[in-house]
Amino acid sequence: MKLRLCAVVLSAIALPVACQRSNHHSGGPAGDPPEVTAGERLFLESRFAQFFAVNGAADVNAALAAGDPALDLLQHADGSQFTGPFAGGGMNCRNCHLVDEMDGVAGAGIRTYADFAARSPIPARADGRTLTPRNSPPLVNASIERDDAFFFHLDGEFATLESLVRATMTGRNYGWMADEGATALAHIARVVREDDGTGTLAADFGGVSYADLFASGKGVPKAMRLPANLRLDVATATDDEIVDAVAFLVARYVEGIEFERDKDGAFTGSPWDLFLRRNGLPLQPDVGEGNEAFTARQGAALLALASPQFVTPADGAFVHHGQPFQFGATELAGAAIFFAKPATLPASGGEIAAGGIGNCTACHYGPSFTDFQFHNVGISQAEYDTVHGAGGFAALTIPDLATRGGDTHQFLPPNAGDATAEGVFMAIPDVGDARLTDLGVWNVLANANVPGPQAALHDLVAALNGLDPLVATDAQLLDLAIAIFKTPGLRDLADGGPYMHSGAFATIEEVLAHYEAFSDLARASDVRNGDVELTGIALVPADEAPLAAFLRSLTHDYD
Repeated sequence: MKLRLCAVVLSAIALPVACQRSNHHSGGPAGDPPEVTAGERLFLESRFAQFFAVNGAADVNAALAAGDPALDLLQHADGSQFTGPFAGGGMNCRNCHLVDEMDGVAGAGIRTYADFAARSPIPARADGRTLTPRNSPPLVNASIERDDAFFFHLDGEFATLESLVRATMTGRNYGWMADEGATALAHIARVVREDDGTGTLAADFGGVSYADLFASGKGVPKAMRLPANLRLDVATATDDEIVDAVAFLVARYVEGIEFERDKDGAFTGSPWDLFLRRNGLPLQPDVGEGNEAFTARQGAALLALASPQFVTPADGAFVHHGQPFQFGATELAGAAIFFAKPATLPASGGEIAAGGIGNCTACHYGPSFTDFQFHNVGISQAEYDTVHGAGGFAALTIPDLATRGGDTHQFLPPNAGDATAEGVFMAIPDVGDARLTDLGVWNVLANANVPGPQAALHDLVAALNGLDPLVATDAQLLDLAIAIFKTPGLRDLADGGPYMHSGAFATIEEVLAHYEAFSDLARASDVRNGDVELTGIALVPADEAPLAAFLRSLTHDYD
């Protein structure tokens, strides 16, 4: 990767800026850790896919005669299609987590390691599934530091990046069925062992074979030479050891995917960030201060601002966005709504009538605008009821822990012991099968097939509901895990849509309309397992424009 100049030109204030790094085919320039460069190459590697294993030549360095059809086209949530940037090959991580591959393409553009589809295409297999059950979330800032335990995926399925990478490369997104793990491991290890460094991808990274890269002897360019403790002789290493090494390096790459920060670690680049600096407002937590406390302090300082100094288009310009680079009176009004909280839960009748209370910081803590926790804001219910009619989700029979355990084939997702499991509660709603919906964390909590996050997830679900983790049982918590999903970050929303785990909303305004409607439903106790914080949202139609303007002020020129 190579350092690039920030795309936003800031003229009014001199800022010590450390821009985000360009994460594309760079070959490991000086200053970038070699493990990150190696991880990037592996992130882009398409030969690990099941399609390549089945359809490739005996020589892993030979190109496919024809690529996986799932990669021929990129799907857009609005129904349009684009030629896939990886057409002709097999699945790789970047196909669902794009960056600048579609830059300059009308109707497409820059992504923050997400794609354009509501749900992403996956390789066709005998199970008939051709789409992921959920939207591919942006990866920028996904592994940033946090106050609590790490959970990855929208349902907290993984406790580490390494386990996520390994499961992805040996799992359904790469075309492997759940009982093909050993075959997937053997194939990935074979590609690593037999790669000769002559492929197009290898050429972008110095023309080094994987065997040489992992050994990192003197023949490997210094900028790409792995530290001694990360080196591996792939000829003698086991398949497991090779895939673990691959996952480790990809994880290091993903960890480095963040929005730009200054030398002190505070975010820069968005109009909001410049507005904070211009007005002397808090930028990031103090040492020992949690993100929730920081957000309260920042919000209080913002609301107490007597003479705000605004950011105007004269201060900069976006390269990748048509919106003006600004933070003015409208954005400030939206920020006030964003930070406003009700006096009590639920919001009072007077507060509801007056509006202006977003209660957004109940879940979206600064400076990344996420609490990294899990909430049910009604997305699964909204989608299910759209398909099956109002009240359908409330009436849906959802088994308790004992019942789920008695029919794991129907109720839990596919796993190594049951590759054809129906997984009816991690599915896309379908008018032809009223069982299908997505219950989020419900699929993971107390699921013996997903051991990694269990202890931390149990404790978090208990804590979110005011229960003692040492006393609360999995049976008690399972109902409280219905349809809860991880809180997304809000930075650079323009590059991360469509929004929500279902990709249901194309615009920020549609998201806000959902919250306006579902806060009313929550106060009427009509959101099944709805988060109590929904009852504190008090928005009126006039709040939509300023709140959307504030959210757009979090836009970055990420590339």
